Amino acid sequence: MRETVLEAVLRSADAPSEVQRNRFAAFLKKQYGQEVPLRWEQDPALEKGFRMEVGADLYDWSLEGRLRQFRERLETLCGREIVHTIKEAEPFGPKKLLDLLVVAPCTGNTLAKIANGVSDSAVSLAVKAHLRNERPVLIAVSSNDALSGNAKNLGVLMNTRHIYFVPFGQDDAIKKPTSLVAKTEMIPAAVEAALKGEQIQPLLM
Repeated sequence: MRETVLEAVLRSADAPSEVQRNRFAAFLKKQYGQEVPLRWEQDPALEKGFRMEVGADLYDWSLEGRLRQFRERLETLCGREIVHTIKEAEPFGPKKLLDLLVVAPCTGNTLAKIANGVSDSAVSLAVKAHLRNERPVLIAVSSNDALSGNAKNLGVLMNTRHIYFVPFGQDDAIKKPTSLVAKTEMIPAAVEAALKGEQIQPLLM
């Protein structure tokens, strides 16, 4: 029985390294049970990652593809579409859709926006709209500058009503002395406390 003749076309902005080519070759052999010739084509639109076609099969490891796959996984787990635009986040306030809003991970950029009332993203607008209802917001900080450029914003939010934090600590005090990362395994316990209007303790770990 003759093997099906296949060819893989790999596209990316930059040519793959030899190590990457070997990994793709191993993937193809495992997937199709035979050696599959690999041809690379440049695609400037794919700024990050790779996209590969093998016959009618498409494998998307581009940034856009990975984000889409992550979104689909979240929607499957939650059983509903995600809210990812400002327009979709607007009803959080007037319709009082949530008992509690968790921001995890909360990057330094998002931390600064929330602290300064900037609502130019779905997340920051959702927080602002939710706080209008005097309902709790739980923040799981994850920022490399939480103890430097963002320290002021962290302090502001720690003194803001209805804002609660997942316990956090330095993830690498030697190499990243200004970085703070929340203990995400404590989110469930922090949620229970925030719903009671309490800040889980100890906060610093």
